Amino acid sequence: MRILPLAGILPRAENIKSSATHFFHWCLSGERQALTDKDKTNLGNLGKRLDPVYQSMNPCIELNGQLFYRRRSQVARGFHYSRAPAMGFQKKAIIIDGKDHLLGRLAAIVAKTLLNGQNVVVVRCEQINISGSFYRNKLKYLDFLRKRMSTNPSRGPYHFRAPAKIFWRTVRGMLPHKLYRGKEALDRLKVFEGIPPPYDKKKRMVVPSALRVMRLKQRRKFCVLSRLSHEVGWKYKNVIEKMENRRKAKSAVWYKKKRLAVKPVEAARSRAREAIAPYEAILKQYGY
Repeated sequence: MRILPLAGILPRAENIKSSATHFFHWCLSGERQALTDKDKTNLGNLGKRLDPVYQSMNPCIELNGQLFYRRRSQVARGFHYSRAPAMGFQKKAIIIDGKDHLLGRLAAIVAKTLLNGQNVVVVRCEQINISGSFYRNKLKYLDFLRKRMSTNPSRGPYHFRAPAKIFWRTVRGMLPHKLYRGKEALDRLKVFEGIPPPYDKKKRMVVPSALRVMRLKQRRKFCVLSRLSHEVGWKYKNVIEKMENRRKAKSAVWYKKKRLAVKPVEAARSRAREAIAPYEAILKQYGY
């Protein structure tokens, strides 16, 4: 299975399929196409990347099934190939289910996606995992709590206890948040404990390259962010669990109704396949 380095985000399922939502804009063809006089005068080509030596429309090349672009600085001494850059993004926000993701890996991918202009919503932050035993991570966080301004602690640094704010602060540390583009990127991020409406009725995604089951060895210890937050001062662990149980009960009722509605459709399709089987056999003889 191919996982994209930026954000190979797949729909949450028991078996992860290869229907990834791509965030990479690849060149459509690896062939070099020489510019004609008509192309040079076409106003639509003004914003496209042109090769200064060969004057081609598409300086991409395919190597081992992957597309690469040629760096202009290496034209005189021979071409140096590097991976094509990420270009596109979706207008709609990507909703990521944070359950069973590793904190740092998920934050790194989300930070890069935000800098590319994408809106991201992360739900169920309380179910995010941290590698290492709970005791070890609690000692690290207690050490973090001791870091404060000696004369006036209210001036910072601020120590968040809520899981969503802990994840938000982790992402902030991976962004140039004091610059304008970093501030704008951070504004494109929303984080929540649980799955509040309207996100409870929308499709949620996972990031395979940040999942604990795919990145952490089977016998390695890990802890859940909700327990760590609860032990250092977060007061809403039981409230979120109660609301999540209520949401899951409603979701189970809806899913049962959906399955009942799908069964007649599946039965009708199977009957239709049986009815057209003789005709398909005839078409197959003629190469269709």
